[in-house]
Amino acid sequence: MEQHLYEAVHEEFRGLCQEFLAREVAPYHDAWEQAGIVDRAVWRKAGAAGLLGMDVDEKYGGGGQQDFRFNAVLVEEIVAAGASGLGFGLHNDVVAPYLTDLTTDEQKLRWLPGFCSGDIVTAIAMSEPGAGSDLAGVRTTAVRDGDSYVLNGQKTFITNGEHADLVIVVVTTAPEQGAHGLSLIAVERGTPGFTRGRRLAKVGLKANDTAELFFTDCRVPAANLIGTEHHGFYHLMGNLPRERLGIAVAAVAAAESILAMTLEYVRTRQAFGRPVGSFQHNRFLLAELDTEVTIARTFLNHCIAEYAAGRLSVVDAAKAKWWTTELQNKVADRCVQLHGGYGYMLEYPVAKAWLNSRVQTIYGGTTEIMKEIVGRGLGL
Repeated sequence: MEQHLYEAVHEEFRGLCQEFLAREVAPYHDAWEQAGIVDRAVWRKAGAAGLLGMDVDEKYGGGGQQDFRFNAVLVEEIVAAGASGLGFGLHNDVVAPYLTDLTTDEQKLRWLPGFCSGDIVTAIAMSEPGAGSDLAGVRTTAVRDGDSYVLNGQKTFITNGEHADLVIVVVTTAPEQGAHGLSLIAVERGTPGFTRGRRLAKVGLKANDTAELFFTDCRVPAANLIGTEHHGFYHLMGNLPRERLGIAVAAVAAAESILAMTLEYVRTRQAFGRPVGSFQHNRFLLAELDTEVTIARTFLNHCIAEYAAGRLSVVDAAKAKWWTTELQNKVADRCVQLHGGYGYMLEYPVAKAWLNSRVQTIYGGTTEIMKEIVGRGLGL
């Protein structure tokens, strides 16, 4: 399908992304998967290439481009390259708005230059062993003590958790108020009482940095409060549509990539003297997948345009997130089947894509939570 979303400047940026990934990521990604984490140096190289903080003000070292299409292009190319270990999307798409929109001038000067250069890797810590989609279940506490907050608790499944130099931690500062007593506090590497647990072994995304975080009488300066105390829930709700849009970008890019590699395979793979794709069942299946992926791309592009115009609703972001990620899993599953036994071999990209797809319907809000949001939007 012909794209009408991107302009020449975005395609130029796409070329920059492709060149960077081919030079700095592709030769090393297999080794990173074996290690379970990417090389820390790739973050600084990405910063030097202008791939971090594209929408951060130029005075802090950012790209100064208030245009999410640049973020989308980078995510699309990371997916196309199979570079599942890079946590740039979390850094650029999820954390950036908290640091640009909710911070003081002093905080911006302290954190944003490093954010853009890759000297500061960021993460956001919401999930806990007993609290995922339900923010009211957060048990990590922050008690004000003079000019500090003292944090106690545990976070898990934290992307960029091991490399992170700055973690935005979701804490409860007013436990009696449930979700409405949450606050956001930035915890920096080296803060006493802040430790990291084991490197988590995952089904897919093998090179992606995912860790447990622990806070034991962790004393953090009150100046590290992000936004307004007790308003963390509202800050999170304001930024979750962008996070879910970023996940949808990755989902559609993955579905397109998986479908393309499968079409190439079934045109050349022979069975009973014919290309596998020439059998009516397979041809119809691929026609269905191609149609659904085209529809997903069309809605995604609409959502990106709506976000750029400041009109992307919580409901539409939820629709995009659940529909595209479920489709990604469907495409991956059907395409593994079309590859036959080779689809189960990790040397074939479709097998890794299948493994990496599964988490998409879970993080950023599960499919069930997304449907709940959409249902409430219907007045039900």
